[in-house]
Amino acid sequence: MPPLVEVRNLKKYFKVGAGLLHAVDGINVSIDAGKTLGVVGESGCGKTTLGRVILQLIERTDGQIFFEGDDVTNLTKKGMKKMRENMQIIFQDPFSSLNPRRSVSETIMEPLIIQRKLKKHEMLNEVRRLMDTVGLATRFENSYPHELDGGRRQRIGVARALALKPKFIVCDEPVSALDVSIQAQVINLMLDIQEELGLSYMFVTHDLSVVKYISDDIMVMYLGQMVEKAPADELFAKPMHPYTQALLSAIPIPSIHNRKQRIIMQGELTSPVNPKPGCRFLDRCQHASKECEEPQILHESSPNHFVACCKVDQSD
Repeated sequence: MPPLVEVRNLKKYFKVGAGLLHAVDGINVSIDAGKTLGVVGESGCGKTTLGRVILQLIERTDGQIFFEGDDVTNLTKKGMKKMRENMQIIFQDPFSSLNPRRSVSETIMEPLIIQRKLKKHEMLNEVRRLMDTVGLATRFENSYPHELDGGRRQRIGVARALALKPKFIVCDEPVSALDVSIQAQVINLMLDIQEELGLSYMFVTHDLSVVKYISDDIMVMYLGQMVEKAPADELFAKPMHPYTQALLSAIPIPSIHNRKQRIIMQGELTSPVNPKPGCRFLDRCQHASKECEEPQILHESSPNHFVACCKVDQSD
């Protein structure tokens, strides 16, 4: 059975004054039905761009996108409209992603209006069902975004993404703008919905604690490239790439008696504009050597654990 979503050699380059900015550079990854792929990395590593290119909200530079085994890379406008029913997105900012002139019910109803499959009273009933699914009281159906808190706004975003009964949702840092207590509520809501509906998520975040909790597999990105991918527990127990090790060392431990040894990254950040062919983490890596100036090949170091580093033995 093919994975629900798969991308092969996906690339997205942006033209800038100095050349080409390699935002997404040769990503190969797949997501099975009902599973969550967490995507982590520093700001600017390309994780949000990757999600939007998969959904074809941004036109790709090269590569292929597959959905349920079918190549959906070059769909017509009509075909892409149909595909939108299966692939949706939850945006990062729950305020700026909502139209301030539309009420809660109007916002959630918009995809249903575009779809043109339900009558007006059926759409209203569906909106109320979706509000109940995401934990929004019906008394808010005529409220506007500025009248609600961040948690309720993000629940509107979740309901809107669910309106067309998709199979795959890109979650673009959906809790980063929320208070910690509200974050937990929204994450648990998304997990409950996933279990109930069998959804697949691509969960983009910079919060490593959150990504471990929600993900089945985790992919680590650095300057447009995948440097490591493994099951969540495996990645946290045995990080192999020096960049992953540095990221995980930064997670705070709530104990004054058990201090973690931080790995401090030194050196300058490599420019993503016209990057050299070698490892892009080279200038910040404490293990760097001459062989790191050659292109790094993603290899399977242990079962289902992939890493792009010549310092990691393929037999580990």
